[in-house]
Amino acid sequence: MPVTDAGSSTGEAGSNFRFALTALTVLFFMWGFLTCLNDILIPHLKAVFDLSYTQAMLIQFCFFGAYFTVSLPAGALVKRIGYQKGIVGGLLVAALGCALFYPAAESHAYPVFLGALFVLASGITLLQVSANPYVTALGDPATASSRLTMTQAFNSLGTTVAPFFGGVLILSAATVGAESLSASAEADAVKLPYLGLAAVLALLALIFSQLKLPKIDMQEDAAVAAEGSSVWSHRHLVLGAVGIFVYVGAEVSIGSFLVNFLGLDSVAGMEEAQAAHYIAYYWGGAMVGRFIGAVVMRSISPGLVLAFNAAAVILLVLLAIVGSGALAMWAILLVGLFNSIMFPTIFSLALQGLGKQAGQASGVLCLAIVGGAIVPVMQGLVADSVGLQISFLVPIVCYVFIAYYGLKGSKVTA
Repeated sequence: MPVTDAGSSTGEAGSNFRFALTALTVLFFMWGFLTCLNDILIPHLKAVFDLSYTQAMLIQFCFFGAYFTVSLPAGALVKRIGYQKGIVGGLLVAALGCALFYPAAESHAYPVFLGALFVLASGITLLQVSANPYVTALGDPATASSRLTMTQAFNSLGTTVAPFFGGVLILSAATVGAESLSASAEADAVKLPYLGLAAVLALLALIFSQLKLPKIDMQEDAAVAAEGSSVWSHRHLVLGAVGIFVYVGAEVSIGSFLVNFLGLDSVAGMEEAQAAHYIAYYWGGAMVGRFIGAVVMRSISPGLVLAFNAAAVILLVLLAIVGSGALAMWAILLVGLFNSIMFPTIFSLALQGLGKQAGQASGVLCLAIVGGAIVPVMQGLVADSVGLQISFLVPIVCYVFIAYYGLKGSKVTA
Protein backbone atom coordinates (compact mmCIF):
# COMPACT_ATOMS: atom_id res chain seq x y z
CA MET A 1 0.00 0.00 0.00
CA PRO A 2 2.04 3.03 -1.21
CA VAL A 3 2.33 5.96 1.19
CA THR A 4 3.12 9.57 0.38
CA ASP A 5 3.55 12.67 2.48
CA ALA A 6 3.85 15.46 -0.04
CA GLY A 7 5.84 18.50 0.95
CA SER A 8 7.73 16.91 3.83
CA SER A 9 11.35 15.96 4.15
CA THR A 10 12.21 12.42 5.25
CA GLY A 11 12.86 13.57 8.82
CA GLU A 12 9.68 15.63 8.98
CA ALA A 13 7.63 12.77 7.53
CA GLY A 14 9.07 10.33 10.08
CA SER A 15 8.17 12.72 12.89
CA ASN A 16 4.64 13.15 11.54
CA PHE A 17 4.25 9.38 11.22
CA ARG A 18 5.36 8.78 14.81
CA PHE A 19 2.90 11.35 16.12
CA ALA A 20 0.10 9.95 13.95
CA LEU A 21 0.88 6.41 15.16
CA THR A 22 0.68 7.62 18.76
CA ALA A 23 -2.72 9.15 18.05
CA LEU A 24 -3.90 5.96 16.32
CA THR A 25 -2.83 3.97 19.38
CA VAL A 26 -5.13 6.17 21.45
CA LEU A 27 -7.97 5.21 19.09
CA PHE A 28 -7.36 1.49 19.65
CA PHE A 29 -7.44 2.14 23.40
CA MET A 30 -10.70 4.08 23.12
CA TRP A 31 -12.66 1.51 21.15
CA GLY A 32 -11.43 -1.29 23.40
CA PHE A 33 -12.56 0.81 26.37
CA LEU A 34 -15.98 1.58 24.88
CA THR A 35 -16.60 -2.03 23.84
CA CYS A 36 -15.76 -3.46 27.27
CA LEU A 37 -17.91 -0.84 29.00
CA ASN A 38 -20.89 -2.84 27.73
CA ASP A 39 -20.03 -5.48 30.35
CA ILE A 40 -20.86 -2.84 32.98
CA LEU A 41 -23.93 -1.52 31.18
CA ILE A 42 -25.54 -4.96 30.93
CA PRO A 43 -26.00 -5.67 34.68
CA HIS A 44 -26.78 -2.00 35.32
CA LEU A 45 -29.57 -1.72 32.75
CA LYS A 46 -30.79 -5.23 33.59
CA ALA A 47 -31.44 -4.03 37.14
CA VAL A 48 -32.80 -0.63 36.11
CA PHE A 49 -35.36 -2.03 33.65
CA ASP A 50 -35.90 -5.41 35.37
CA LEU A 51 -34.84 -7.27 32.23
CA SER A 52 -34.50 -10.97 31.57
CA TYR A 53 -31.05 -12.22 30.54
CA THR A 54 -32.21 -12.43 26.93
CA GLN A 55 -33.46 -8.84 26.95
CA ALA A 56 -30.22 -7.64 28.55
CA MET A 57 -28.18 -9.33 25.81
CA LEU A 58 -29.88 -7.09 23.25
CA ILE A 59 -27.19 -4.59 24.29
CA GLN A 60 -24.53 -6.76 22.66
CA PHE A 61 -26.89 -7.63 19.80
CA CYS A 62 -27.28 -3.95 18.86
CA PHE A 63 -23.61 -3.16 19.44
CA PHE A 64 -22.05 -6.00 17.47
CA GLY A 65 -24.87 -6.05 14.96
CA ALA A 66 -23.52 -2.69 13.81
CA TYR A 67 -20.33 -4.42 12.62
CA PHE A 68 -22.40 -6.53 10.25
CA THR A 69 -24.69 -3.79 8.96
CA VAL A 70 -22.19 -0.91 8.82
CA SER A 71 -18.88 -2.54 7.75
CA LEU A 72 -19.57 -2.64 4.00
CA PRO A 73 -21.19 0.83 3.78
CA ALA A 74 -18.34 2.20 5.91
CA GLY A 75 -15.79 0.69 3.52
CA ALA A 76 -17.54 2.29 0.54
CA LEU A 77 -17.68 5.65 2.35
CA VAL A 78 -13.98 5.55 3.23
CA LYS A 79 -13.11 4.89 -0.42
CA ARG A 80 -14.95 8.10 -1.33
CA ILE A 81 -13.79 10.45 1.44
CA GLY A 82 -10.42 8.96 2.39
CA TYR A 83 -9.07 7.35 5.53
CA GLN A 84 -8.38 10.52 7.52
CA LYS A 85 -11.88 11.91 7.03
CA GLY A 86 -13.20 8.44 7.81
CA ILE A 87 -11.43 8.51 11.18
CA VAL A 88 -12.81 11.97 11.96
CA GLY A 89 -16.29 10.86 10.89
CA GLY A 90 -16.06 7.70 12.98
CA LEU A 91 -15.04 9.68 16.06
CA LEU A 92 -17.91 12.14 15.59
CA VAL A 93 -20.48 9.36 15.11
CA ALA A 94 -19.16 7.58 18.22
CA ALA A 95 -19.32 10.88 20.14
CA LEU A 96 -22.94 11.30 19.03
CA GLY A 97 -23.71 7.77 20.24
CA CYS A 98 -22.24 8.57 23.67
CA ALA A 99 -24.15 11.87 23.84
CA LEU A 100 -27.42 10.03 23.08
CA PHE A 101 -27.12 8.28 26.45
CA TYR A 102 -28.31 11.54 28.06
CA PRO A 103 -31.74 11.61 26.32
CA ALA A 104 -31.92 7.82 26.77
CA ALA A 105 -31.60 8.26 30.55
CA GLU A 106 -34.05 11.18 30.49
CA SER A 107 -36.65 9.15 28.61
CA HIS A 108 -36.06 6.07 30.80
CA ALA A 109 -36.65 3.92 27.71
CA TYR A 110 -34.59 0.80 27.05
CA PRO A 111 -35.05 0.96 23.24
CA VAL A 112 -33.51 4.45 23.25
CA PHE A 113 -30.45 3.08 25.06
CA LEU A 114 -30.19 0.36 22.40
CA GLY A 115 -30.41 2.97 19.66
CA ALA A 116 -27.62 4.99 21.29
CA LEU A 117 -25.45 1.86 21.46
CA PHE A 118 -26.04 1.13 17.77
CA VAL A 119 -24.95 4.66 16.83
CA LEU A 120 -21.88 4.36 19.07
CA ALA A 121 -20.94 1.00 17.54
CA SER A 122 -21.45 2.37 14.03
CA GLY A 123 -18.87 5.04 14.80
CA ILE A 124 -16.44 2.44 16.13
CA THR A 125 -16.95 0.32 13.00
CA LEU A 126 -16.15 3.30 10.78
CA LEU A 127 -13.08 3.95 12.93
CA GLN A 128 -11.80 0.41 12.49
CA VAL A 129 -12.36 0.44 8.73
CA SER A 130 -10.45 3.74 8.52
CA ALA A 131 -7.68 3.34 11.11
CA ASN A 132 -6.41 -0.20 10.53
CA PRO A 133 -4.78 0.57 7.15
CA TYR A 134 -2.91 3.49 8.71
CA VAL A 135 -1.26 1.29 11.31
CA THR A 136 0.41 -0.78 8.59
CA ALA A 137 1.22 2.27 6.46
CA LEU A 138 2.91 4.45 9.08
CA GLY A 139 6.53 3.37 8.70
CA ASP A 140 8.65 0.52 7.41
CA PRO A 141 6.52 -2.35 6.00
CA ALA A 142 8.94 -4.80 7.59
CA THR A 143 7.86 -3.65 11.06
CA ALA A 144 4.11 -3.44 10.30
CA SER A 145 3.37 -6.55 12.39
CA SER A 146 5.05 -5.10 15.46
CA ARG A 147 3.04 -1.89 15.09
CA LEU A 148 -0.20 -3.88 14.87
CA THR A 149 0.77 -5.91 17.94
CA MET A 150 1.40 -2.70 19.88
CA THR A 151 -1.94 -1.15 18.95
CA GLN A 152 -3.78 -4.39 19.82
CA ALA A 153 -2.06 -4.37 23.21
CA PHE A 154 -3.42 -0.88 23.83
CA ASN A 155 -6.85 -2.13 22.76
CA SER A 156 -6.53 -4.77 25.49
CA LEU A 157 -5.41 -2.08 27.93
CA GLY A 158 -8.67 -0.24 27.19
CA THR A 159 -10.71 -3.36 27.94
CA THR A 160 -8.77 -3.79 31.20
CA VAL A 161 -9.30 -0.23 32.43
CA ALA A 162 -12.99 0.07 31.45
CA PRO A 163 -14.39 -2.17 34.24
CA PHE A 164 -12.77 0.01 36.93
CA PHE A 165 -14.16 3.16 35.29
CA GLY A 166 -17.64 1.69 34.90
CA GLY A 167 -17.63 0.11 38.35
CA VAL A 168 -16.82 3.38 40.07
CA LEU A 169 -18.79 5.89 37.98
CA ILE A 170 -21.82 3.79 36.98
CA LEU A 171 -22.42 0.83 39.27
CA SER A 172 -21.16 2.45 42.49
CA ALA A 173 -23.13 5.63 41.80
CA ALA A 174 -26.25 3.56 41.18
CA THR A 175 -25.87 1.48 44.35
CA VAL A 176 -25.28 4.39 46.75
CA GLY A 177 -28.60 4.79 48.46
CA ALA A 178 -30.11 2.40 45.94
CA GLU A 179 -33.07 1.63 48.19
CA SER A 180 -34.27 5.22 47.99
CA LEU A 181 -33.49 5.77 44.30
CA SER A 182 -36.15 5.51 41.63
CA ALA A 183 -35.44 3.50 38.49
CA SER A 184 -35.12 6.72 36.48
CA ALA A 185 -32.59 8.07 38.98
CA GLU A 186 -30.53 4.89 38.67
CA ALA A 187 -30.61 5.26 34.88
CA ASP A 188 -29.16 8.76 35.32
CA ALA A 189 -25.89 7.17 36.53
CA VAL A 190 -24.78 6.78 32.89
CA LYS A 191 -25.27 10.44 31.96
CA LEU A 192 -22.04 11.97 33.24
CA PRO A 193 -19.66 9.13 32.21
CA TYR A 194 -20.95 8.98 28.65
CA LEU A 195 -21.10 12.75 28.23
CA GLY A 196 -17.45 12.80 29.31
CA LEU A 197 -16.63 10.13 26.73
CA ALA A 198 -18.50 12.13 24.07
CA ALA A 199 -16.32 15.15 24.86
CA VAL A 200 -13.12 13.07 24.64
CA LEU A 201 -14.16 11.59 21.29
CA ALA A 202 -15.07 15.02 19.92
CA LEU A 203 -11.66 16.33 21.01
CA LEU A 204 -9.94 13.42 19.25
CA ALA A 205 -11.96 14.21 16.11
CA LEU A 206 -10.67 17.79 16.24
CA ILE A 207 -7.08 16.57 16.65
CA PHE A 208 -7.33 14.12 13.75
CA SER A 209 -8.88 16.75 11.50
CA GLN A 210 -5.70 18.83 11.95
CA LEU A 211 -3.08 16.06 11.67
CA LYS A 212 -1.00 15.72 8.52
CA LEU A 213 -1.39 12.01 7.87
CA PRO A 214 0.21 10.02 5.03
CA LYS A 215 -1.81 9.53 1.88
CA ILE A 216 -2.62 5.89 1.10
CA ASP A 217 -2.82 4.88 -2.55
CA MET A 218 -5.99 2.82 -2.95
CA GLN A 219 -5.33 1.72 -6.53
CA GLU A 220 -4.29 -1.74 -5.33
CA ASP A 221 -7.80 -2.26 -3.99
CA ALA A 222 -9.10 -2.54 -7.56
CA ALA A 223 -6.73 -5.43 -8.27
CA VAL A 224 -7.90 -7.16 -5.13
CA ALA A 225 -11.54 -6.71 -6.10
CA ALA A 226 -10.88 -8.10 -9.57
CA GLU A 227 -9.65 -11.34 -8.07
CA GLY A 228 -12.25 -11.45 -5.30
CA SER A 229 -14.94 -13.54 -7.00
CA SER A 230 -13.38 -16.84 -5.89
CA VAL A 231 -12.47 -15.86 -2.34
CA TRP A 232 -15.23 -18.12 -0.97
CA SER A 233 -13.61 -21.14 -2.61
CA HIS A 234 -10.92 -21.24 0.09
CA ARG A 235 -12.12 -23.73 2.70
CA HIS A 236 -9.73 -22.54 5.43
CA LEU A 237 -10.99 -18.97 4.96
CA VAL A 238 -14.67 -19.94 5.22
CA LEU A 239 -14.00 -22.05 8.31
CA GLY A 240 -11.88 -19.18 9.66
CA ALA A 241 -14.86 -16.84 9.31
CA VAL A 242 -16.92 -19.33 11.33
CA GLY A 243 -14.05 -19.39 13.84
CA ILE A 244 -14.11 -15.59 14.17
CA PHE A 245 -17.91 -15.70 14.56
CA VAL A 246 -17.87 -18.23 17.39
CA TYR A 247 -14.76 -16.79 19.07
CA VAL A 248 -16.03 -13.20 19.26
CA GLY A 249 -19.44 -14.54 20.29
CA ALA A 250 -18.00 -16.67 23.09
CA GLU A 251 -15.60 -13.99 24.36
CA VAL A 252 -18.27 -11.29 24.43
CA SER A 253 -20.87 -13.64 25.92
CA ILE A 254 -18.66 -14.68 28.84
CA GLY A 255 -17.67 -11.07 29.53
CA SER A 256 -21.30 -9.97 29.38
CA PHE A 257 -22.41 -12.45 32.05
CA LEU A 258 -19.41 -12.11 34.39
CA VAL A 259 -20.93 -9.56 36.78
CA ASN A 260 -24.13 -11.59 37.15
CA PHE A 261 -22.15 -14.84 37.43
CA LEU A 262 -19.97 -13.47 40.24
CA GLY A 263 -23.14 -12.26 41.94
CA LEU A 264 -24.54 -15.78 42.26
CA ASP A 265 -24.67 -16.99 45.87
CA SER A 266 -23.14 -20.30 44.76
CA VAL A 267 -20.12 -18.49 43.28
CA ALA A 268 -19.07 -15.28 45.08
CA GLY A 269 -22.27 -13.42 46.02
CA MET A 270 -20.67 -10.11 45.05
CA GLU A 271 -22.38 -6.77 44.69
CA GLU A 272 -22.35 -5.47 41.10
CA ALA A 273 -19.83 -2.69 41.77
CA GLN A 274 -17.41 -5.12 43.43
CA ALA A 275 -17.83 -7.73 40.70
CA ALA A 276 -17.09 -5.10 38.04
CA HIS A 277 -13.53 -4.79 39.29
CA TYR A 278 -12.96 -8.50 38.71
CA ILE A 279 -13.82 -8.17 35.01
CA ALA A 280 -10.43 -6.46 34.70
CA TYR A 281 -8.79 -9.81 35.48
CA TYR A 282 -10.64 -11.37 32.55
CA TRP A 283 -9.60 -8.68 30.05
CA GLY A 284 -6.20 -8.07 31.65
CA GLY A 285 -5.44 -11.77 31.24
CA ALA A 286 -6.08 -11.35 27.52
CA MET A 287 -3.52 -8.54 27.37
CA VAL A 288 -0.85 -10.56 29.22
CA GLY A 289 -1.58 -13.71 27.23
CA ARG A 290 -1.09 -11.84 23.95
CA PHE A 291 2.54 -11.11 24.79
CA ILE A 292 3.15 -14.66 26.05
CA GLY A 293 1.55 -16.15 22.95
CA ALA A 294 3.64 -14.01 20.61
CA VAL A 295 6.77 -15.59 22.10
CA VAL A 296 5.41 -19.15 22.22
CA MET A 297 4.28 -19.11 18.58
CA ARG A 298 7.83 -18.42 17.39
CA SER A 299 8.65 -22.07 18.06
CA ILE A 300 5.26 -23.82 18.15
CA SER A 301 2.69 -24.04 15.35
CA PRO A 302 -0.01 -21.33 15.72
CA GLY A 303 -2.71 -23.91 14.95
CA LEU A 304 -1.46 -26.15 17.75
CA VAL A 305 -1.31 -23.25 20.21
CA LEU A 306 -4.86 -22.27 19.20
CA ALA A 307 -6.14 -25.82 19.79
CA PHE A 308 -4.35 -26.05 23.16
CA ASN A 309 -5.81 -22.74 24.34
CA ALA A 310 -9.30 -23.75 23.22
CA ALA A 311 -9.00 -27.03 25.13
CA ALA A 312 -7.83 -25.13 28.23
CA VAL A 313 -10.84 -22.81 27.99
CA ILE A 314 -13.24 -25.76 27.64
CA LEU A 315 -11.82 -27.24 30.85
CA LEU A 316 -12.01 -23.90 32.70
CA VAL A 317 -15.62 -23.21 31.66
CA LEU A 318 -16.63 -26.74 32.67
CA LEU A 319 -15.10 -26.08 36.11
CA ALA A 320 -17.10 -22.84 36.31
CA ILE A 321 -20.30 -24.75 35.50
CA VAL A 322 -19.90 -27.67 37.91
CA GLY A 323 -17.85 -25.87 40.57
CA SER A 324 -18.73 -23.27 43.17
CA GLY A 325 -17.10 -20.55 45.24
CA ALA A 326 -13.52 -19.50 44.47
CA LEU A 327 -12.98 -22.42 42.07
CA ALA A 328 -15.81 -21.36 39.78
CA MET A 329 -14.90 -17.68 40.05
CA TRP A 330 -11.20 -17.99 39.16
CA ALA A 331 -11.87 -20.64 36.51
CA ILE A 332 -14.08 -18.27 34.53
CA LEU A 333 -11.71 -15.30 35.02
CA LEU A 334 -8.74 -17.34 33.76
CA VAL A 335 -10.54 -17.83 30.46
CA GLY A 336 -9.31 -14.39 29.40
CA LEU A 337 -5.67 -15.49 29.57
CA PHE A 338 -6.26 -18.31 27.07
CA ASN A 339 -8.59 -16.22 24.88
CA SER A 340 -5.73 -13.79 24.24
CA ILE A 341 -4.18 -15.23 21.07
CA MET A 342 -7.35 -16.60 19.50
CA PHE A 343 -8.62 -13.67 17.41
CA PRO A 344 -5.30 -12.71 15.74
CA THR A 345 -4.34 -16.38 15.31
CA ILE A 346 -7.63 -17.38 13.65
CA PHE A 347 -7.43 -14.23 11.52
CA SER A 348 -3.89 -14.93 10.30
CA LEU A 349 -4.50 -18.65 9.71
CA ALA A 350 -7.58 -17.82 7.62
CA LEU A 351 -5.54 -15.49 5.38
CA GLN A 352 -2.80 -18.02 4.63
CA GLY A 353 -1.85 -18.21 0.95
CA LEU A 354 -4.51 -15.76 -0.27
CA GLY A 355 -2.10 -13.19 -1.70
CA LYS A 356 -3.94 -10.20 -3.20
CA GLN A 357 -7.27 -11.72 -2.18
CA ALA A 358 -6.33 -11.08 1.46
CA GLY A 359 -8.02 -7.68 1.36
CA GLN A 360 -11.45 -9.03 0.45
CA ALA A 361 -10.90 -11.99 2.77
CA SER A 362 -10.25 -9.59 5.65
CA GLY A 363 -13.61 -7.98 4.93
CA VAL A 364 -15.29 -11.37 5.17
CA LEU A 365 -13.62 -12.02 8.52
CA CYS A 366 -14.64 -8.59 9.86
CA LEU A 367 -18.28 -9.29 8.99
CA ALA A 368 -18.02 -12.45 11.12
CA ILE A 369 -17.55 -10.26 14.20
CA VAL A 370 -21.36 -10.23 14.24
CA GLY A 371 -20.98 -13.36 16.38
CA GLY A 372 -20.71 -10.92 19.27
CA ALA A 373 -24.35 -10.01 18.59
CA ILE A 374 -25.75 -13.55 18.20
CA VAL A 375 -24.04 -15.82 20.74
CA PRO A 376 -24.77 -13.68 23.85
CA VAL A 377 -28.48 -13.68 22.97
CA MET A 378 -28.36 -17.48 22.60
CA GLN A 379 -26.74 -17.81 26.02
CA GLY A 380 -29.31 -15.41 27.43
CA LEU A 381 -32.12 -17.63 26.18
CA VAL A 382 -30.50 -20.68 27.82
CA ALA A 383 -29.88 -18.73 31.06
CA ASP A 384 -33.55 -17.73 31.24
CA SER A 385 -34.61 -21.33 30.62
CA VAL A 386 -32.27 -23.45 32.75
CA GLY A 387 -30.16 -21.05 34.80
CA LEU A 388 -27.12 -18.81 34.38
CA GLN A 389 -24.42 -21.27 35.44
CA ILE A 390 -25.49 -24.05 33.07
CA SER A 391 -25.87 -21.54 30.21
CA PHE A 392 -22.07 -21.42 29.88
CA LEU A 393 -22.40 -24.63 27.86
CA VAL A 394 -23.13 -22.31 24.90
CA PRO A 395 -19.59 -20.85 24.72
CA ILE A 396 -18.15 -24.34 25.27
CA VAL A 397 -19.67 -25.39 21.93
CA CYS A 398 -17.93 -22.40 20.34
CA TYR A 399 -14.53 -23.37 21.73
CA VAL A 400 -14.94 -26.96 20.49
CA PHE A 401 -15.09 -25.59 16.95
CA ILE A 402 -12.06 -23.36 17.59
CA ALA A 403 -10.05 -26.39 18.75
CA TYR A 404 -11.07 -28.20 15.54
CA TYR A 405 -10.04 -25.21 13.43
CA GLY A 406 -6.62 -25.07 15.07
CA LEU A 407 -5.96 -28.77 14.48
CA LYS A 408 -7.53 -29.38 11.07
CA GLY A 409 -9.81 -26.65 9.73
CA SER A 410 -6.99 -24.15 9.23
CA LYS A 411 -5.03 -26.42 6.86
CA VAL A 412 -4.70 -24.90 3.41
CA THR A 413 -6.07 -27.27 0.74
CA ALA A 414 -5.25 -27.11 -2.93
